[in-house]
Amino acid sequence: MSGYITKKKDMRFQSVEALQQVVNVVNEAAAALDDPKRTIRESAIPEVLAGAFGAGIGGAASFAALYGLGTVGLSAAGITSGLATAGAVVGGGMVAGVFVLAAPVALLAAGGVGLTAHLKSKQLRQEKERLYQEVLKKHQAIIKAQRAELNASKERQEYLESLNILLSQAIRDLKHDLGYAA
Repeated sequence: MSGYITKKKDMRFQSVEALQQVVNVVNEAAAALDDPKRTIRESAIPEVLAGAFGAGIGGAASFAALYGLGTVGLSAAGITSGLATAGAVVGGGMVAGVFVLAAPVALLAAGGVGLTAHLKSKQLRQEKERLYQEVLKKHQAIIKAQRAELNASKERQEYLESLNILLSQAIRDLKHDLGYAA
């Protein structure tokens, strides 16, 4: 599993939302397996099947620091005094104080963005792994249904073949993103 794709631009599914198309196919396969008379006509995704068949904390901390430094309060004197006091920490005045007080906002915002990106990336990987297992199960079940329904109508056979094609493609794409050997 060390081959997991980490660069978004190289992923087939770059977000959890992008996986929705696979979820739709899995749900359609489940409906097909539950109703042996179901065809593309009754499908929730007929075009897809036919196509497949055809082919904030940092801000509060700085605000609190500005409020409490120098002359207490948010008056002009209080603000300039607070900025000057904060700037004196790095050997500057009021202008340096702006940067001193802005640093926690920038650092916490960057940390928050980084943490959120990490959590979303982890969630995306977990969802891909879960969905991959589900797609494999549905694919096997559709193949089994195709074999069992050799005497089914032409429309039903085309429907099952369309699902087979879409599930096969989902397997390939998820394998690619998860770094599984093809």
